[in-house]
Amino acid sequence: MRTFSDRLRGIHAATIVPMTADFAVDEAQLAAHIASVASTPGIKGLLVNGHAGENFVLSLAEKRRVVELARRHAPKDCLIVSGVNHESSLEAAREAAASEQAGADGLLVFPPNSWALGHADECVIEHHGRIRDATTVPLMLYAAPVGAGAMAYAPPQLELLLADPRFVAIKEGSWEVATYEQNLRLIRKVRPDFVVLGSGDEHLLTSYLIGSAGSQVSLACVAPELVVSLWTAAEAGDWERARAAHEKLYPLAVAIYRDAPGGRATVRLKACLKLLGRLSCDAARPPQPAATPAELHGLELALRTAGYG
Repeated sequence: MRTFSDRLRGIHAATIVPMTADFAVDEAQLAAHIASVASTPGIKGLLVNGHAGENFVLSLAEKRRVVELARRHAPKDCLIVSGVNHESSLEAAREAAASEQAGADGLLVFPPNSWALGHADECVIEHHGRIRDATTVPLMLYAAPVGAGAMAYAPPQLELLLADPRFVAIKEGSWEVATYEQNLRLIRKVRPDFVVLGSGDEHLLTSYLIGSAGSQVSLACVAPELVVSLWTAAEAGDWERARAAHEKLYPLAVAIYRDAPGGRATVRLKACLKLLGRLSCDAARPPQPAATPAELHGLELALRTAGYG
């Protein structure tokens, strides 16, 4: 029987949560989105309740429902990982337990947003420990982007977290190649069994070249076939084919994740899905406004370059 760590290898799509025009979760559209993405050949699993899934503005009941729908509408062999994101360690533990009860195979623990301003090492251990003690499923760490301040774990903090055997993998979202490699080398030294998923959507090719077991990325909820083709080529060592896939993906990654203003990825992902006819309403919960005409134009051009639309 394959372990959770074995099943993490490959591409896992981080899904969005469709909303109605009045910002309620659209369960029918969510079910269709999950089924469509998860059934794409080569997609091994889903990350639900991640940043792309607006986990910071969903209630506990809504997050639990997202997991239930993912479990119901994804193929039976699809690995379901649910993000856990709350400023309160007590609420994060409740959220984690609820996601496990709803059917999640594993949990990804996000650092609270308030940690960007700084925190003690004891806070990091306490937060993760409370989630660990409230659950039984395998747990994953999240390496935040270097631009997110102290949310990004320094090597000593990462090493402390690696000492807990309940944590078996990391979504490495440092979004900076040197830090990615630094973390990868530290992890391989301390925990050779630990699964590292290179998950900076703009530098997937680079992370695969340096070393990665796959990715959990929201880019794969818009262009799953292309992300799978990039990974498949890289895993086979066919770097010419991998580079060709990267060239198609890169403008789309820039248009979604990098173009100013920052923090607009979820809005832009939803806009892409609506442009492609896969979503009827691209509303995101306030305070995020709708995609601007300039954003839509850039996304449309990037989708064409990627071979979509």
